Amino acid sequence: MGKAKIKSKQDDAPTIANRRARRDYEILDELEAGLVLMGSEVKSIRAGRCSIAEAYCALVSHEVFLIGCRIEPWPGASHFGHEPDRSRKLLLNKREIDRLSKAVHAKGRTIVPLRMFFNARGLVKLKIGVGRGKSDYDKRQDIKKRDVDRDIARVLRRG
Repeated sequence: MGKAKIKSKQDDAPTIANRRARRDYEILDELEAGLVLMGSEVKSIRAGRCSIAEAYCALVSHEVFLIGCRIEPWPGASHFGHEPDRSRKLLLNKREIDRLSKAVHAKGRTIVPLRMFFNARGLVKLKIGVGRGKSDYDKRQDIKKRDVDRDIARVLRRG
């Protein structure tokens, strides 16, 4: 008899990605942070009812907040539910906050959420990146490079 596979909490949990972030920003540095959430928010995230496409992070009095992230209300939470568009505090240590603060105060840089996921322990984590906005020229260059790489890979596959 084979061993039964024990299903972990993260097996069915989705990864919520901000696909526009890498298109609109050149990501210079990445960091993983925890989030302060209510129980109904965790249930909604596990069900995939969350969007970070319009979200950004802001430094407020030496704390970092996720602003603009929409987590849909959980239907079973009744009046103990959460507000869908509220600001959520990120859990970072002092050294990480100082590093982000120095990076953001450099000209033209911002903190962008890249991906929201559940780690191995079942906790919600947010991968954030310090990015510099891309111009239209940079976006065109990226598209051109991707097309050339795709053509090269296609020729190599054929032999």
